[in-house]
Amino acid sequence: MTDHGQETPQPSTVGETAYQKVRADIVFGRLPPGKKLRLDGLKADYGASISTLREILNRLQSERLVVAEGQKGFEVAPVSIANLREIAALRQLLECRALEQSFRAGDMEWEGRVVAAHHRLARMEERMAHGDRTHSEEWKRYDWQFHQALISACGSKMLIDTHAAVFDKYLRYQMIALSYRGDIAEREHAQLMECALKRDAKRACEVLTQHVAGGVEHALATGTIR
Repeated sequence: MTDHGQETPQPSTVGETAYQKVRADIVFGRLPPGKKLRLDGLKADYGASISTLREILNRLQSERLVVAEGQKGFEVAPVSIANLREIAALRQLLECRALEQSFRAGDMEWEGRVVAAHHRLARMEERMAHGDRTHSEEWKRYDWQFHQALISACGSKMLIDTHAAVFDKYLRYQMIALSYRGDIAEREHAQLMECALKRDAKRACEVLTQHVAGGVEHALATGTIR
């Protein structure tokens, strides 16, 4: 299971374990944008060799979560308003397509996954609404799990994997901004679940469009992304 809650095969090597940890620390903002990634320091923090860490950073560079500084090494990829808007638009496009396919193919087991994922998310959102921000990472994991459950019956591994990569980049912005929209987002999540059970893909895409756009504007309103 990855740090954001997606079920995957357990890492089988030290290198894969270190990759998952570094990637999660970037996505969840523990390694902030622009942070220099010194191999010696990473070796102590992640328990991997210098050569393995270099391979990890090159891999993360290909995912655009890390940038190379020429001969100076690597740093965590910067953020920008333009990049956030581009990522949000791509997420919306991919997720709407996946929703349409998933709603057509979903069975009762899929419905069960959607309802269970929404229940976990709704309970965590209740805690957030009462001012508890100590579990923000867990909240975003549940958010991820719900949206993943919605598209899980789409039948395309490539679509699911591509959506996952884009969602992680969108999630990084939300964690940087600590963006929680309260009962607005809660209502939108509930509406998405209702649309799934009714197989109303058209309405679900309308709600998702509002949901993503609202998340972007709320994150930008914090002033932490420039």
